[in-house]
Amino acid sequence: MNAKKPKYNLITVLGPTATGKTGLAAHLAAKIDGEVISGDSRQVYRGMDIGTGKDYADYFVNGVEIPSHLLDIEDPGKHYNVYRFQADFVQVFEDIHARRKFPLLCGGSGLYLEAILKDYKLIQVPPNKKLRKELEGKSLEELTEILKNLKPNLHNKTDLETDRRAVRAIEIEMYYRENPQLETPMPEIHSLNIGVKVDREIRRLRITNRLEQRLEEGMLDEVQRLLDSGLTPEQLIYYGLEYKYLTLHLIGELSYDEMFRQLEIAIHQFAKRQMTWFRGMEKRGTKIHWIDGTLPMEERVREVLELFSGGHSSDDSKSSDE
Repeated sequence: MNAKKPKYNLITVLGPTATGKTGLAAHLAAKIDGEVISGDSRQVYRGMDIGTGKDYADYFVNGVEIPSHLLDIEDPGKHYNVYRFQADFVQVFEDIHARRKFPLLCGGSGLYLEAILKDYKLIQVPPNKKLRKELEGKSLEELTEILKNLKPNLHNKTDLETDRRAVRAIEIEMYYRENPQLETPMPEIHSLNIGVKVDREIRRLRITNRLEQRLEEGMLDEVQRLLDSGLTPEQLIYYGLEYKYLTLHLIGELSYDEMFRQLEIAIHQFAKRQMTWFRGMEKRGTKIHWIDGTLPMEERVREVLELFSGGHSSDDSKSSDE
């Protein structure tokens, strides 16, 4: 008699900044013999620790370090991107499963997460003027039929919203057929998606308190070290948020108080954009089970494990809210 195949081969823990995602992922990993894969677009950079929120202490559960991946894999100044993340994720995901451990993807970079959960084809496909000319004048219904013939298991319905999107989707599929060696083979992903949310005012308070704490922990010194290592102000400003505003302060363009106030506002705005992206993911068909990030850790872990084992959380039917 065959053993029952597990429903999920991945747990994804997502949510806006300052909601406690990493701690939850680590505690879950401790319970299910898992390892955490970071889904954060800036935590890949070495030496960018405090500013990106690499809370290494969160990876220790009851004195035991939970293995983590895709942290500190690129030098600052380089431009890591979602194309590389997808390939790196696949490698780590398959390695974790090969060692009979369980992977947990954790982060707040919506595009990175959705690239995995929706199996985005992310090679930069050049325009095909000849094909576009051939498709010119066709109705959306005709374009939809062409695309469905190329891609019977079409899951991204947004490709069918307009003529232009449908033409681009056909262009991409044709490119992959002509260049199959370029496609990153993605494993079949069955993810239990957990969203961590807190009330807006609690989130705002947490963001402010965390910003103060990180400045006390030496975030300005971290940015100064990066500048002293040879990075230009422009290179650091590229990474946004903490690195942008602290650099502007260090080069004399903002006072300390101006830096703090503008950065605080920018982080609040960033958290709001993250929630907007996650609501968009739900509209695009990704099921997210939202849990209350203010609950004690034991209760949050229990809720997720109930979902993981086939049970149902009391918050299962609730959507994200702002």
